[in-house]
Amino acid sequence: MYNWDDPINEALSKPDPKVSDKSTVVENLDGISQDVTSTGDLEGLTGIENIEKGAGRIRVDDKAIINCRADLNQLVPFKYEWAWKKYLDGSANHWMPEEIAMHDDIKLWNDPKGLTEDERKIVEVNLGFFSTADSLVANNLVLAVYRHITNPECRQYLLRQAFEEAIHTHAYTYCVQSLGLEETRIFNMYREIPAVATKAEWALPFTQSLGDPNFRTGSKESNQRLLRDLIAFYVVFEGIFFYVGFTQILSMGRRNKLTGVAQQFQYILRDESMHMNFGMDVINQIVIENPELWTESFKEEMVELIKTGVKLEIQYAYDTMPKPILGINPSQYEEFVKFIANRRLVRIGLPEQYPGAINPFEWMSEIMDLKKEKNFFETRVTEYKTGGQLKFD
Repeated sequence: MYNWDDPINEALSKPDPKVSDKSTVVENLDGISQDVTSTGDLEGLTGIENIEKGAGRIRVDDKAIINCRADLNQLVPFKYEWAWKKYLDGSANHWMPEEIAMHDDIKLWNDPKGLTEDERKIVEVNLGFFSTADSLVANNLVLAVYRHITNPECRQYLLRQAFEEAIHTHAYTYCVQSLGLEETRIFNMYREIPAVATKAEWALPFTQSLGDPNFRTGSKESNQRLLRDLIAFYVVFEGIFFYVGFTQILSMGRRNKLTGVAQQFQYILRDESMHMNFGMDVINQIVIENPELWTESFKEEMVELIKTGVKLEIQYAYDTMPKPILGINPSQYEEFVKFIANRRLVRIGLPEQYPGAINPFEWMSEIMDLKKEKNFFETRVTEYKTGGQLKFD
């Protein structure tokens, strides 16, 4: 008979740690118990510590976005209702790529005269960028961000977001396969095409920073590092880097070209808008709870971080569309990127950097409105939801 390890019995047979009444003992990531009260360690719990028998019930005031000492396995009572609502809204807006018809797209793509070479390039490059981008975001969430957010309702949304990122990668794969594109070429573009590689290379260090196994929040320096990386991903990567590509593909849909691909991107844009808004709410809440992090020098650093992102996205617009296509010229994309960057800056309490920037694509405002869904066919979906929740007018 084999002798298998029994981790459950092993855990239950461990003796309770002997500590003073005023101390709090947790088991760290290396399995070593430590008295966090006596050491003054402000690092938050992970949710996989040993169960503290006889502990008091969780109060709302015990909760915090980062460095929380309360039990992370207790979802209620809610402190951040907005995080729970976003989780419910995301779940109600569930969709799958195969639900979208691609027949017309396949016919158009296979028609030698259906699209111009410039239009085909836009589609392929954007599929190449986004297929990598959403994998980067998912890795960032699962391997880095989730670990340092110490609030269960926010974690609940992060789990939903991670699933949606998987759906997005699924959607890009579905588009590539439906159109019969060379999969290895499209998915390897981030290592071959400069316009695609530049933005991915910019984002990677921020994930690697939070994914460092030795990184812990708790000090002002490390808390600012977490805040910086959240701004890099939610404000710049998801809030700025995605929008030229979204606009390019959705412009084709408005002209009745590749309507299936455009509808996939439309649903993805709705999800990403919610991701971005959730992330900025988290950023603002961290600042509220830790005002010492939001120094003038740190704010200046964040402004420069975002301005760098704007430059990269504008360059992406000129690289992917060096001449007017679909009735749009690269300078309009430049104006659009500056316009949305101003909105992102203001949303997290920073000053606008591009005075007078306007939105040259008013139609994008309707598409980004989460309360009103308009697809590219004759029916209009007023709010895309699952099953019996779908409504048409």
